[in-house]
Amino acid sequence: MRRRKFIKHVGWTGLGILWVVGGNGLLESCSIGNQNKKLANSAPLSFVQISDTHLGFNKEANPHVTTSLQQTINAINSLPTAPAFVVHTGDITHLSKPEEFDTAKQFLSQLKAPLFTLPGEHDTIGDRGKAYGEAFSQKDKREGLQIWDNNGVHLISVTNVLEFGETGTGKLGQAQLDLLEKDLKAQKRDTPIVIFSHIPLYNLYPQWGWATSDSGRVLSELSRFDSATVLSGHIHQVIQHSEGNIRFSTAAPIAYPLPAPGKADKPAPVKLSEKDLLAVLGFRTVEFMPGNDIKIDQHSLA
Repeated sequence: MRRRKFIKHVGWTGLGILWVVGGNGLLESCSIGNQNKKLANSAPLSFVQISDTHLGFNKEANPHVTTSLQQTINAINSLPTAPAFVVHTGDITHLSKPEEFDTAKQFLSQLKAPLFTLPGEHDTIGDRGKAYGEAFSQKDKREGLQIWDNNGVHLISVTNVLEFGETGTGKLGQAQLDLLEKDLKAQKRDTPIVIFSHIPLYNLYPQWGWATSDSGRVLSELSRFDSATVLSGHIHQVIQHSEGNIRFSTAAPIAYPLPAPGKADKPAPVKLSEKDLLAVLGFRTVEFMPGNDIKIDQHSLA
């Protein structure tokens, strides 16, 4: 399999964002500019984000999602720099069926790096995530939060798919917000912060539920940090956005693309030619570098 990098992003803070429509009609973004702020971490940290595998999906937009996942796993395991961990930002399965979770565990167990997961709304159908929790349980989760540190970077995964706002947007809930706010207040300003969510934490496109209704407290707390990055899934395309020192980026899917915000009646799977499909499926590597900033590379399956 041949891999190519389709968006390369180095140095987030102070960036301008250029919006373009690709040849497949899907909205893409690339970044311009750089900055000179130093991060507090003293050693490199490299990790991988994957998202929206939708195992069990077998419709026209991609009837071979297990093949796409296997290609992704092979590519990650072959990276020249082994990642410290892999984070799956939700919608592991399509319908939360036991056999889908079994398939997910079978495939994801091939990853050489440790795996962290959080649920998408497709992983909580009918049981509020009980089957997901049994398949991908992390013992140190509290109120949907998982918190860990690696090489000076403070990392947090949140759950925002168990409750929904009035427009179908994501919601964190009071208990999770209280714990998250307490944790962030305990961190030093120069500590790099990374938050993983399934649904975006800013108002990307609330009309389609692409927002988190109660994320204001989180974003207010993040605004005091020199480096804060929010990496999400859910919308099946890469869109980058900045608010002050907070950088947001959604992930490419592994299953199938969705239309750009407002470019269709609803966010339904988009059918592309095989070549164009592989170009928009993939994963990202994220590297924190001492004395520099954050380097993010997007790897497609094409």
